[in-house]
Amino acid sequence: MIEIGSAKVGFIGVGNMGEALLVALIKAGADTSKISFAVRRPERRAELVARYGITPATIEELAATSEVLMIIVKPQDVAPILSQVAPLLNPDALVISFLAGKKIATFEEALGQVAVARVMPNTPTLLGVGMSILSCNALVRDDQREFVTGFLRAAGKSVEVAEELQDAATATSGSGPAYFFAFVEAMVSGAVAMGISEEMATTLVVQTIVGAAKMLDESGKSATVLRENVTSPKGVTYEGLKIFNEGDLPGLVAKAMKAAADRSRDMA
Repeated sequence: MIEIGSAKVGFIGVGNMGEALLVALIKAGADTSKISFAVRRPERRAELVARYGITPATIEELAATSEVLMIIVKPQDVAPILSQVAPLLNPDALVISFLAGKKIATFEEALGQVAVARVMPNTPTLLGVGMSILSCNALVRDDQREFVTGFLRAAGKSVEVAEELQDAATATSGSGPAYFFAFVEAMVSGAVAMGISEEMATTLVVQTIVGAAKMLDESGKSATVLRENVTSPKGVTYEGLKIFNEGDLPGLVAKAMKAAADRSRDMA
């Protein structure tokens, strides 16, 4: 049985997202003396040792000793890493993939009968307010699943879905921050076009969005109810929303999300 406070954890790849997940793991109660990692650049290795007191190792050493092996690299880099891991992997280990688009089957084919969890975090994980999507194969034990969900809680929120929904979920929360940023860019541009300075427009838009998100998160009301509450018939907001409706905003968003999901599927 593995527990966050005592498990031997190995990280293959500790870039920005990897470091955010490392911080979440430590925040969740992991023992840094039991965390090892492998990265390519010597200067990054020294930085992580100095900052967190974790132990550098080779990929082969991580494969042989880790009870939980986290792989956080670019999807195109995973094949040679799996070939290094496969001969030495602890058969009772939990392998956690954080690779966009890569299916659990990719890991099963390379590693054999091993517990594999697939996680898709999004960029707000860097601030501890992320949204992660989790899928597990049939070999993941209850204690291993609790390990994953436990440390992901320290990075924000997570939901578990059947793997066939991973692409749709990735197109929702994985790509979602970029949709949000694009909408903010458009609102700022619209305000500037009406004579507001870019600095003031940015303040107006960002604080408005932050406040609206907080209302949605904490009020217990749906987005539909909150939208209706701020929309008086024939009022200012009504006129603005009418333009969105004329442009089929729901259809446009659905089309964009489907395109993102299709691309995620193609990357498998």
